[in-house]
Amino acid sequence: MNNLLLYIPWQPDEYLMRIGSTGIRWYGLCWVMGLALGYFMMQWLYKRHKYANEKFEPLFFYVFIGVLVGARLGHCLFYEPDYFLSAPDHIIEIFVPMRHLPDGSWKYVGFQGLASHGGVIGLLIGLYLYIKRTKMNTWVVLDFFGLCSGITSAFIRLGNLMNSEIIGKVTDVPWAFIFYNVDTSPRHPGQLYEALAYLCFFFLLLAIYRKHPKKVGTGLYFGLCLALIFTFRFFIEYTKEMQVDFEAGLPFNMGQMLSVPFIVLGAWAALRSRGKEYTEEK
Repeated sequence: MNNLLLYIPWQPDEYLMRIGSTGIRWYGLCWVMGLALGYFMMQWLYKRHKYANEKFEPLFFYVFIGVLVGARLGHCLFYEPDYFLSAPDHIIEIFVPMRHLPDGSWKYVGFQGLASHGGVIGLLIGLYLYIKRTKMNTWVVLDFFGLCSGITSAFIRLGNLMNSEIIGKVTDVPWAFIFYNVDTSPRHPGQLYEALAYLCFFFLLLAIYRKHPKKVGTGLYFGLCLALIFTFRFFIEYTKEMQVDFEAGLPFNMGQMLSVPFIVLGAWAALRSRGKEYTEEK
C-alpha cells in the first residue's frame, strides 16, 4: 500500500457532463478541440500564403469525413475484425454510434474505437478528393497538414488518457499512473508520452517553418511530421500493453507494423525536399 502512494492516481469520469444516460465525453471533447486547433492553424497558413478563402472553405468537410471514417474503419478492421465482421448487425455498428444488445435492442454508446493509422489513411484519401476538386498543389496541402497535425494528434492522445485506454505496461517509474478504472497496477502513461511528444514536434516544425517558409510545397514538413510522429509511435509501443490477442508472440505489435509504411513515406518525402524551394502560383 505504501508503494502505491508513490504513483499518480488516475480515475477521471469519462463524462465532462452527463445528460440522462449519456452525455459529453472528455474523449469526444478532446477530438473536437484537436480538430478545431488544427482547423484554425490551417486557416492561418492559407491566409499567410495568400490562398483564396474559396480554396480553404471545402477543406474541413473532406478532412472531417476522411479522418472520422478512416479512424473508425481502421479500428474495426485492424484491431477487432473478428467481432465487426462476424455478423450483419456488427457490421452496422461500424457506421453508427450504437451497440446491438443480446435482447435485440440498440444502445447509444458513441463511436468507441478510433485508430490513428486509419485516420491518417482516411485523411490522405480526403485530401486527394479535395485537391482534385480545388486544383491546389498537392505538396503545399500536405506540408500545411504536416505543420498542423502535431497539435491535433496531441489532443487525441489526451482524450485516450481521459478514457483510461491504450494503457501502458506495469512499471515502477516514479511518474507511473494507476488507472483505477482498469486495475491498481502502476503503469506507463503512454498516452501522455505521446501527447507531449506530438506537442513538441508541432512546435519544432513551426520553428523550422518560421525560418524556412519557402520549403512549404517541397514535402519537407509533411515528411518530417510523418517520420517524427510514427518513429516515436513505433518505439513508444514497447511501453504499451497489447491491444489485441493476436499480437502475442509476434516480434512487433499492430501499431508498430502499421507505423513502418508511414515512417518510410515520411523519410522519402523529407529527403526529396532537399535543395528545393517552392514558388507558389495562385
